Amino acid sequence: MWLAPAGPRTQTLVEIPAGTSTRQIAVLLKGQHLIRSRYAFEVMRLVRGGTLKAGEYRFDHPARLSQVYGRLVRGDVYTLSVTIPEGANIFDIAQRLQVAHLVTQAAFLKAAGSQTALVRDLDPGASTLEGYLFPDTYHFAPSIKPEQVAAAMVRRFRLAAAESGLPSAGVRRTVTLASLVERETPIPAERAMVASVFLNRLKRGIPLMTDPSVIYAALLDGRYRGTIYQSDLASESPYNTYKHAGLPPGPICNPGLASLRAAIAPAQTNYLYFVAATADPSGHSRFATTLEEHSRNVQVYRHSVAGVRLPASTGARPSGDQDPR
Repeated sequence: MWLAPAGPRTQTLVEIPAGTSTRQIAVLLKGQHLIRSRYAFEVMRLVRGGTLKAGEYRFDHPARLSQVYGRLVRGDVYTLSVTIPEGANIFDIAQRLQVAHLVTQAAFLKAAGSQTALVRDLDPGASTLEGYLFPDTYHFAPSIKPEQVAAAMVRRFRLAAAESGLPSAGVRRTVTLASLVERETPIPAERAMVASVFLNRLKRGIPLMTDPSVIYAALLDGRYRGTIYQSDLASESPYNTYKHAGLPPGPICNPGLASLRAAIAPAQTNYLYFVAATADPSGHSRFATTLEEHSRNVQVYRHSVAGVRLPASTGARPSGDQDPR
């Protein structure tokens, strides 16, 4: 009888903290009516052995004592999954976490702004964790705290940084460049070339004039309306790369491994301009060395979208449409 199935027919979540003894676990399971006898559970521990894993477990149907015990030995904990795509910024991440029923948007944004100690050795001047929350698929316990989510993403970034060969000097500059590259092209093969365009413009003191940074400035100010307006291009925000030369103050999103590698080892080109792949219906970016060549690319681009109203997207305007001379 003690070994017969027991348990709920609706969802019951049970949290077993680290360091909980076998007896305490047995009492907890019996109290939730998940087993018929705590003594039988303790006997099974003596007979079968194994290490009972801490964590949150989900029970939604009656199960035999041996099945319950087996789940705890395997560590078959209940998690919720969330996928953070490459190029997501802190606002995107916060929304995805809320949709996944993990933490609220406000709570995560607060954590992303207050937990900068997590990256102090990498970026002492970081005002948020933007750029250091690595895009990946994560599996979190439903009871996780926003600070723990942020810490897990930063740990994953550190692994990616080691894998990419990210230099210990100039981390902020490299990650900021990678974030611009990430938002300008979804095509891995183009990323090193996009990085070269930005670096060539930086060397010549030419404003980067990249739309994603303008969009990010609007997001920070809470005024982004789904597309870029002239008022956005006139903004005095330091993230407005149409008005301010140089890189923006920090990352504008969280780049993936390919963009990190592109920023670390950009292509060697003379390109100063490009029409972003995200805007061009051809599906690839158009690079140019001279303004004349770029102007031709822009005309091809505009002809290809004639009569089509583009949705708001990164790079909706031909990048670098300015004579550096």
